[in-house]
Amino acid sequence: QVQLLESGGGLVQPGGSLRLSCAASGSIFSIYTMAWYRQAPGKQRDLVAHITSAGRTGYADSVKGRFTISRDNAKNTVYLQMNSVKPEDTAVYYCNAQVQTIAEVTTVTSYWGQGTQVTVSS
Repeated sequence: QVQLLESGGGLVQPGGSLRLSCAASGSIFSIYTMAWYRQAPGKQRDLVAHITSAGRTGYADSVKGRFTISRDNAKNTVYLQMNSVKPEDTAVYYCNAQVQTIAEVTTVTSYWGQGTQVTVSS
């Protein structure tokens, strides 16, 4: 089994910065793409940013130039640096990872973290 543990959420003022972390642990053979999603109240869960195992990144238009995704493969950890945050960035942020487990190396399974609340407000 694989667990994703997110941290770093909280209350931040508009224009401020926040850094989210997500550490994967368990019976991991390999991790492919890791990503951050977010879900605001009453809305669907949307992709914010993703990063491949080779380090290629992609971003939602709404966060380009403000958010940066990165990963430390040795620590099985993905980060989201959030700068110049806006009230519309308020949401629960979820980490996602595409994982090959030791028990099933021929299968790639999608795992989710429990979510961390980010609130942007003055």
